[in-house]
Amino acid sequence: MSISKSNKLAIVLVTSLFFFWGFVHNLDPILIPHLRNAFSLTHLQASLVDSAVFIAYFLLAIPAGIIMKKYGYKSGILIGLILFAIGCFLFIPAANQISYVFFLGALFVVACGLTILETAANPYVTVLGDPSKATQRLNFAQSFNGLAAFIAPILGGKFILAEKPKSDTEIAAMTEQVKIAYIQAETATVKGPYLVLGLIILIVAAILFFTKLPDIKDDEGEQKSGFFHALKHRNVRWGVIGQFFYVGAQVCVLSFMVLYATDVAGIAPLNASKYASLAGLSFMLGRFVGTFFMKYIKPLTLLIIYSIICILLSFIVIYGSGEVTVYALIAVAFFMSIMFPTIFAVGVEGIGADTKSASSLIIMSIVGGAALPPILGLISDKTGDLQLGYWVPLICFVVVLLFALANRKSNNQIVNSTHE
Repeated sequence: MSISKSNKLAIVLVTSLFFFWGFVHNLDPILIPHLRNAFSLTHLQASLVDSAVFIAYFLLAIPAGIIMKKYGYKSGILIGLILFAIGCFLFIPAANQISYVFFLGALFVVACGLTILETAANPYVTVLGDPSKATQRLNFAQSFNGLAAFIAPILGGKFILAEKPKSDTEIAAMTEQVKIAYIQAETATVKGPYLVLGLIILIVAAILFFTKLPDIKDDEGEQKSGFFHALKHRNVRWGVIGQFFYVGAQVCVLSFMVLYATDVAGIAPLNASKYASLAGLSFMLGRFVGTFFMKYIKPLTLLIIYSIICILLSFIVIYGSGEVTVYALIAVAFFMSIMFPTIFAVGVEGIGADTKSASSLIIMSIVGGAALPPILGLISDKTGDLQLGYWVPLICFVVVLLFALANRKSNNQIVNSTHE
């Protein structure tokens, strides 16, 4: 099936967006240890960075779907980009006020923009072209999300993390005036990166505003039923469950990477950010390699294999010691990389007019990224052992395996043996 020139341009422009929201998501592993140090937070309190981000997916996904159904994919993307930029700009007053709650609020606004953006962009990519190649096409687009996962920790570590952060004991020994000055200096380092990111996002929004993008109409006409009508489809129900647990696992693995490297392997925070970058590189390579393999291996067969490997690697992460555990975590990032786009593509497959509603519901299930990391943090705080908290992502990968097994007869099992 050939793709028109307008659709090819749309795919290129929308694919670029995957990089930007991947970039801001992958600054979170830098923000978590940075804010934890600046505000002397527990693991549980630090995990609220992820909660502030991913709770937005639960609250905004259905409104995002309503925007798409009423105004189309392009409007959804533009609204998402504007909110994204506003949230980035809010980091400046948050740093000036040296308020952790304000930071969480700024992250929430960013995430509201990302929710609308992802609710529009993910299904848009799947319908712009040959339906049999939807999974491969979305995995390719999501590969640029992986590229951002590699670049963001490098830049974030360079511009945000301190070379020698103060310990909790040193901070506690400070006078109130010195402590406030220290926190002010630490929080101020986030202003520049988020200001630049916000300006770039506004420029991208302006380019998209003046670019004509095709609006894809549903094959079965306008859906008159409510949003939850899409749940009548078995693959949508599984998509919601699978995505909830997968995103929870992804956030646990990537967002806690710096903390894991420092607490478990004894690596200095600045060097630990390099391991986070390696995890991002692994994640990116996993997306590109997975997209290539999908030409020859059925997508859900590949998902079954990768899920089993992630489960086995998780045991090393939990019960291993030293740097080998960090490398096991980096390997997990490689093998989990195809999970989000594969689950999403299977979840919205073949449902016609319910596609936009299903997209909202599956994006809503990204709230797993808010719900599950605090459980990891709580287990770590209660046991005094961060490694034991990684039973959470292990269980998540078991659920992803069940998703793949339950949907292995999907049309997305077609091997993509030709290029578009």
